[in-house]
Amino acid sequence: MGKFLSLGAMDRASWIAIPAALLCCSLVGFGQEVQIGAKASSVDQSDRKLEPSSGSEAEDGLGVHGYAKSGSVRIHYVTRGDGPLLIMIHGFPDYWYTWREQMPELSKHFRVVAIDQRGYNYSDKPEGVANYGIDYLVSDIAAVIKHFDASKAVVVGHDWGGMVAWSFAVQHPEMTDRLIILNLPHPNGLRRELATNPDQQKNSAYARFFQSENASQLVKKETLVGWVKDPRARTKYLEAMDRSSLDGMLNYYKANYPREPYTETPVIEAKVQCPVLMFHGLKDKALLASGLNGTWDWLEKDLTLITIPDADHFVQQDASDAVTKNMVGWLTR
Repeated sequence: MGKFLSLGAMDRASWIAIPAALLCCSLVGFGQEVQIGAKASSVDQSDRKLEPSSGSEAEDGLGVHGYAKSGSVRIHYVTRGDGPLLIMIHGFPDYWYTWREQMPELSKHFRVVAIDQRGYNYSDKPEGVANYGIDYLVSDIAAVIKHFDASKAVVVGHDWGGMVAWSFAVQHPEMTDRLIILNLPHPNGLRRELATNPDQQKNSAYARFFQSENASQLVKKETLVGWVKDPRARTKYLEAMDRSSLDGMLNYYKANYPREPYTETPVIEAKVQCPVLMFHGLKDKALLASGLNGTWDWLEKDLTLITIPDADHFVQQDASDAVTKNMVGWLTR
């Protein structure tokens, strides 16, 4: 049996109105076949002169910058602390800084590594949809773990990072110590909802739009950061989005998100072998909580599910204190 908790109303507001549903958050992508084997595009070395050097201090003193190689793609990260390895994977439209509230406390117990996924911020931005297929995204996490000479890690993922984390845990159970997922149902649960739940189908319209050929020409990076509440943080996000590839970001949808007609056929048959902690902000309109039903059927070990009524999609920021406290408590129990 899993452990289920629900947190009541929080002191700080967690709702922010965003102009259009497609701009509020992202959905996991899964189950799409893409061509694997495409070569990464070359990187303009002059652009790297503007990047932070390895070992230099990151913003807000949250750690130090570094880079890991995943094949021909360079993955940027910020690391802080010592101890067992803990990898943090952001979603869309986001970057490593999304974990700023969790990193200080987690780093008291772990070596925290918050990455920029490929296509984002200081990580490389290979061209072509195939370069953003799930196998490549999973291989990026394996490369980061190996970069730190570790055999396994705690893997934490939000949104698209959650999809990568679920997939990594299934493909590499020997490298996954424990798994923490934020606002991302198990891929089988979400696939079921897309096939059977009209509300989920309707609320996923923006994801289908992102799959369209010219979507990157119609989406402005400025609108993608409308969910960021803190003015100072929003400035940082605008800068990070300017450094990111909009085509690369949307390629996550083109490479991995299921297309109509949706089916209930499970995309992941193997069970996750490690303990799992899940957080879900119940105000999330893009990833409905009904997708959480049956999660325990796809897990071999215990599940702890924490629902937060007043939090939206970006639960790690909307309910940062609750998320941090429960995350540290679960990991150190």
